[in-house]
Amino acid sequence: MNISINLETWQTIGLIVDYTIKIIAIGYVPEGRRPSTSTAWLLAILLIPFVGLPLFLLMGSPYINKRRHRIQQEINDLIEDVHDDVPDYPDGVSVHPELESVIRLNRRLTNMPAVIGVNHGVHSDYNATIKRMTEAVDEARDYIYVEIYIMAWDSTTQPFFEALERAEKRGVKVRLLFDHVGSWKYPGYRKLKKNLTAMGIEWYLMLPLQPWRRRFRRPDLRNHRKMLIIDGHLGFMGSLNMIDASYLQRKNIKIGRKWVDLMVEMSGPIVSSMEMVFAGDWYVESNETLEIRDHEEAHTTIPDTTQNSRKNLVQLVPSGPGYNTEPNLRMFNSIVHHAKSRVVLCSPYFIPDESLLEAVTSACYRGVRVELFVSEEADQFMVNHAQSSYYQALLEAGVKIYMYPKPFVLHTKYVLADPDGKDTDVPVGVVGSSNLDMRSFGLNYEISMMVAKGDLISDLNDLTSHYQDVCLRLTLDQWNQRSWGRRYLDNVMRLTSALQ
Repeated sequence: MNISINLETWQTIGLIVDYTIKIIAIGYVPEGRRPSTSTAWLLAILLIPFVGLPLFLLMGSPYINKRRHRIQQEINDLIEDVHDDVPDYPDGVSVHPELESVIRLNRRLTNMPAVIGVNHGVHSDYNATIKRMTEAVDEARDYIYVEIYIMAWDSTTQPFFEALERAEKRGVKVRLLFDHVGSWKYPGYRKLKKNLTAMGIEWYLMLPLQPWRRRFRRPDLRNHRKMLIIDGHLGFMGSLNMIDASYLQRKNIKIGRKWVDLMVEMSGPIVSSMEMVFAGDWYVESNETLEIRDHEEAHTTIPDTTQNSRKNLVQLVPSGPGYNTEPNLRMFNSIVHHAKSRVVLCSPYFIPDESLLEAVTSACYRGVRVELFVSEEADQFMVNHAQSSYYQALLEAGVKIYMYPKPFVLHTKYVLADPDGKDTDVPVGVVGSSNLDMRSFGLNYEISMMVAKGDLISDLNDLTSHYQDVCLRLTLDQWNQRSWGRRYLDNVMRLTSALQ
């Protein structure tokens, strides 16, 4: 009898707790989140509360910890103070009103003005890019800043690290950052840390996940930026990680899978903008304040630039959890809406939120040619299926989908609008570390560079032509032949992509 009463009591308590959790979740989860994200979290909590609730408590908050949030706000305020007397774009440069509005948007969200950046090349050969970065390190005379998401010590990257050691020995100060979770799964992780310390290089992990050292934060956040800065005068940024193109995985090596990337090499005032972002990330991890060298050219009147000029009008757009306005997403949406004749979207992971999907399909419906470049097979199972769940709607709207043939992974990230320079076109582009997915919009610290004028746009357009020659074209008829099992799996993975 007592056993029966106790069992009934516990069942009642369980039901009360279960319904209490669900009722609270319904009123709490949607606050400040996209409808798709709220729906995904609620499904997880309502259907499997003992799994969904712990996951939500661990990863459901859109905010970083209090210290990082406070520091990010201080950095934003400092950037605003530094640029207080700097115009939105340099005096003497003419800007189309539509681009002027996007520049103002980016400035409002990040405090970064548009400045001049001199194009020294778009590097798209993986090993040759690392070689060029190594040469730049050997040319350094004062200091080197390295901030790259994934780093590994291997036969491809060893010359780069040895160049850093040579620089340190000749008196060049080297500061290096790499993401903790992003790098720890690759071979040689411990060797990398040990070698960097032996070289005398000052280095820190970004977003370290070390609870035993009281360094804990939301575990799915990443610092995804990729930058190399030499003496405050030369900078590299783009999509390439400092690791062999195979990513050192046995499966990749066996099937010949390699990553396809690019880095853009720049000089001029844009390098000061890059330094400001690096200085902020460095301070967060090291508590050391770095002096930022200012380019006088950013404050003075300069001759107007043209679409064929090496002097590009560019604007750095940092984004991440420290920015609650999603600057990169708003910029991408604005550029797609701006397009009149053609849009190029190149990203290894295309998992758009509702606003970007609507912008892309609306562009098609108003007669804009939209080209999407992705990998035939993404390197991540869940991402591959979540991404392909959008293909039906994209193809039906008229998007031209180009797939880089497997086993290669097209890891390059850029967006172009009206790059062909027709009479009615106002070309604009973006290149950097940001994917076109919800992780890059809300969870990753990213760095993007918008190009408003100059030859970088035509260089990226030339690269697009090369990719198009290599890629396979996916048609709606072909896509409609996929199995029902594939459709089901794609849609299930689509739900998980919104959990943030």
